[in-house]
Amino acid sequence: MRIHCIVHASFEPPGIIEQWTKERGFDFNETPTYASKKLPASASIDFLVVMGGPQTPLRMNDYPYLKEEIGLISEIIEQNKPVIGFCLGSQLIAEALGARTKRSPEKEVGFFPIQLTHEGQNDPILKNFPKEFDVLHWHNDMPGIPDGAVLLAQSAGCPHQAFRFGDRIYGFQFHMEPTRESIKPLLENAVEDLTPSKYTQTPERILSSDFETMNSRMKYVLDSIVKLVNQ
Repeated sequence: MRIHCIVHASFEPPGIIEQWTKERGFDFNETPTYASKKLPASASIDFLVVMGGPQTPLRMNDYPYLKEEIGLISEIIEQNKPVIGFCLGSQLIAEALGARTKRSPEKEVGFFPIQLTHEGQNDPILKNFPKEFDVLHWHNDMPGIPDGAVLLAQSAGCPHQAFRFGDRIYGFQFHMEPTRESIKPLLENAVEDLTPSKYTQTPERILSSDFETMNSRMKYVLDSIVKLVNQ
């Protein structure tokens, strides 16, 4: 399987996702669009992963390459291939499906619980997780929920934490992909995001969190999507 990852910042790498591709023997490539690298043709991709980043669809004209990404995401969806996005990535998937990005009621930076909705508790993948579990958050915005999509999760600070469109398109406003090591550059490069607020934790608190359980859940999601595609 050919896994392609769109990366939006040098300090937000794929983390456990790249490790997972190596363990499974999949081909893995990434495009750093922030560095003016050209996106590949959709025909060369079997599974698209769209990472987070400091950009925002609320200022699309400041980041014209985001429009090209939305075009690629649309093509992948039309080809019935899986797409998964985190934070900014979830917003771009929603944009490709016609839902505009919104400001989150609260900034969330750190490990906080999400709660699965009724639909989330019955989701083919998430139903195997607890009704409430901790994930990493790092955002000010949130995706709109596209027509035909299912809202899967929410949190105290953000009502749009996850959605599914069809059976193989997932948008996660939260993160499960960073490892304890891969998040360190983000902590160093996005210090302004750590300004104290109701839902902002210190770097020390973040680094002491349970990355291992979170990463294992990320692998489960990825394995489940691949299994679905291979059926």
